[in-house]
Amino acid sequence: MVDSLKKPEFQELREGVKVPSKETILTPRFYTTDFDEMAKMDLSINEVELRALIEEFRADYNRHHFVRDEQFEQSWEHIDGDTRRLFIEFLERSCTAEFSGFLLYKELGRRLKDKNPLLAEGFNLMSRDEARHAGFLNKAMSDFKLSLDLGFLTQNHKYTFFKPKFIFYATYLSEKIGYWRYITIYRHLEAHPEDCIYPIFRFFENWCQDENRHGDFFDALMKSQPQMLNDWKARLWCRFFLLSVFATMYLNDIQRQDFYASIGLNARDYDIYVIEKTNATAGRVFPVILNVDHPEFYQRLDVCIDNNERLGAIATSNQPAPVKFLQKLPFYLSSGWQLLRLYLLKPLEAEALQGKVR
Repeated sequence: MVDSLKKPEFQELREGVKVPSKETILTPRFYTTDFDEMAKMDLSINEVELRALIEEFRADYNRHHFVRDEQFEQSWEHIDGDTRRLFIEFLERSCTAEFSGFLLYKELGRRLKDKNPLLAEGFNLMSRDEARHAGFLNKAMSDFKLSLDLGFLTQNHKYTFFKPKFIFYATYLSEKIGYWRYITIYRHLEAHPEDCIYPIFRFFENWCQDENRHGDFFDALMKSQPQMLNDWKARLWCRFFLLSVFATMYLNDIQRQDFYASIGLNARDYDIYVIEKTNATAGRVFPVILNVDHPEFYQRLDVCIDNNERLGAIATSNQPAPVKFLQKLPFYLSSGWQLLRLYLLKPLEAEALQGKVR
């Protein structure tokens, strides 16, 4: 008889410690930046709002929230097969993303402490939140007899350099889309408790408020640096980062739609809702947003999904590497063309979606 309850087949660094997933264009990234440029930022234009947000961080509303209760004290062997594998992947991606934020914010806090103490305090307090999130997720992985070695991840992950304004665009969107992802799952499971396969989802309501406050901090930072928002280059970059974040989430989630089905969600409908809400939220600070209601928007992303499936099939074939490359090339070009066409769709002025966020 096949033991369907054994651990999914993941490579391990040592017993119970998972080898981090291979880095791809769709996996969470680790960032570094120009710390000297960040230290020289004049925050006076929006200092009042920044100080108010830091005061909220100091209040630490979730300091007693991330405490595992008796609902975790049980066996999770009934979550097995593909559902177990996909859930572990979900926990790993989430943990890696939160830990990436922790490392970036902690380093910014350390580097800016003497040069820009207000900014340093904001980053240090956000790193506290991200550390809690990552630790809670990693502990959840251990319920499935695996965990991540976060020290190993720190030393062995590649770091992507972004100028400060790109850090602001990317992390703002990461925090806000995180808010909409978590609150949407929470509200669904609140209405359908029978779909809640694991207690971590009960923590998402308070959890996502950390994400929301972090996003608000980057919103205030960008408003303190109006040159990051008010020229033609900013309009182009905002479109680029919006499309990058939305396309990455959509491609990842549709590939893992069985996981979302296991908690009663349709992955495509879920992503469309999250993208709509994040896009509208971004309109509060970005000068332009994407026209996600355009009929081509998801049609072209779906072509990219199909291309990814074909690329995966080629990757697992027995063809020699040069043959695989030639077979993959048309699909790479097709996906690049689809994304370029989406980038060139006429954007909406930010005011167009004001009032649509609830």
